[in-house]
Amino acid sequence: MQFFEEHIRKILAKHTKAAPGAFRLEIPPSQEFGNYALPCFSLTKIAKSAPSAIAKDLHEKILPDEIIERTEVKGPYLNFFIRQALFAEKIIQLIQTNEFRRVPRKNNTVMVEFFHANTHKAVHIGHIRNICLGESLSRILEQRGSTVIRVNYQGDIGPHVAKCLYGLLHSKEKPPLRHRGVWLGKVYSRAHELAKDPKVQEELRTINKNLYAGDPKIIKLWKKTRKYCLDDFEELYREFDVKFKRLYFESEVEKHGIELAKHLLAEGIAKESEGAVIVDLKSYGLSVYVLLTKDKHAVYHTKDLALAELKAKEYPRVDLSIHVVGKEQELYFRQLFKTFELINSPMKGKSHHVIYGLVMLPEGKMSSREGTVVLYDDLIQTMLKRASQEVAKRHSWTKKKIDASAKAIAFGALKYSMLSRENNREIIFDWDTALSFEGETGPYIQYAYARICSILRKCKRGAKPNFGLLNSEKELGLLSALAGFPGAVEHAAQNYSPHTVANYAYTVAKAFSEFYTSNRVIQEDKALEAARISLITSTKAVLEESLRLLGITAPQEM
Repeated sequence: MQFFEEHIRKILAKHTKAAPGAFRLEIPPSQEFGNYALPCFSLTKIAKSAPSAIAKDLHEKILPDEIIERTEVKGPYLNFFIRQALFAEKIIQLIQTNEFRRVPRKNNTVMVEFFHANTHKAVHIGHIRNICLGESLSRILEQRGSTVIRVNYQGDIGPHVAKCLYGLLHSKEKPPLRHRGVWLGKVYSRAHELAKDPKVQEELRTINKNLYAGDPKIIKLWKKTRKYCLDDFEELYREFDVKFKRLYFESEVEKHGIELAKHLLAEGIAKESEGAVIVDLKSYGLSVYVLLTKDKHAVYHTKDLALAELKAKEYPRVDLSIHVVGKEQELYFRQLFKTFELINSPMKGKSHHVIYGLVMLPEGKMSSREGTVVLYDDLIQTMLKRASQEVAKRHSWTKKKIDASAKAIAFGALKYSMLSRENNREIIFDWDTALSFEGETGPYIQYAYARICSILRKCKRGAKPNFGLLNSEKELGLLSALAGFPGAVEHAAQNYSPHTVANYAYTVAKAFSEFYTSNRVIQEDKALEAARISLITSTKAVLEESLRLLGITAPQEM
């Protein structure tokens, strides 16, 4: 799809002193502004003129050719109109030969660290935004040509584990046969409430101390319950179609982190303060953080510094290390990355924090105290139930087929709601909106795809398409939307922003719906019918690839 852009850039380079790669072309919001637009603001230094004057001057110099039908000035923009039949034929050809999926290899290796759900605690809706972002970002980077290593770093030791173990030691309740990790999350929540008692707090400190000291009884219970959680996580990974290359845990880097902290103390990078070991980053505007507690226990920074060394040892060819973590940890990662610089860590200069906002409910911020946290298990069961009811209303299918369709819709709705907003923006999660078949939702896009599949099952092929007949406003609008795929993926990859692909998928689905409302595909004019079949076949391919990048199933029927 770069065919037309490269042609335009070469012509622009011919009439200016800039190189072809210097021109940033945009796809206009409406067909009345052409197929491509050049914002002339960036040429003011070269041309020494106002953007509108530059646009007018280029318009007078650029003549129609075998590709460009005409140019038009709109203020500071120069709009390009491609010869319509050629535009349709080329776009459809590039899609149907799968060229739109192929990109030059970037020859770089990217590690994406995401999910981070701790053992011995419940998985909630915030974790779901994390796993959706991490997996979609990984797929986008892979599509753009990077080798991606998916890793997960989880807290399996610490005070939260002590609370869960305390709850188990003071309970006669037996674990269920399935979803034992979910059950442990509830045990933890009850123990968390009891922890307000000073006597309980003292026992929690003892359990935590014994856990770090390797007490056989505590270690045995820890290992057994840790496996409960990891088994549940594996099931969740399958549901979200995520395959991690490496699972890292705090327990495997804690000891080396302590050794590293002592080394930094000896080197003068860290210092003692009231019995604790700290790193002072006030001169960098990053305040002070604790590296070892007064009891010489490791904290998050300590373990992350050791984790960086372990990652570099196991994957020495990583060019970029991405951490998908919530906005509340922004200062933490700025401190961590600055420390990487100070200690010359192997992750120095190649670490990046992808920030995402909280997931809110319509009534406000989630709170465990108020009972408004949406746990993943409750969330998906509710969405599956609602989706099943919607499918059953529309079809007299078997229960097996209804359940399969409901699963595709429920997960599509959930993933799209997590990915369709900018990373750093908060999400207001609403059940009804997420599952709606109308508006900017996952099911709306899935339904557009299923509708195309239904149309194509009724079509008979054989006639030669006449792409020159694809000249209505809605046909050209759909073609223009399809042409935007490479730009959407490139923008998403460069800015680590899956929402760009999510929004693009909605744009294509909406353009198809508008096309289909006013244009019959099956008709007497077989040349036009063949052209429209090619158009919707191409739309199907682009929607399928866009949904794949979001981790969403493209259903044949809905």
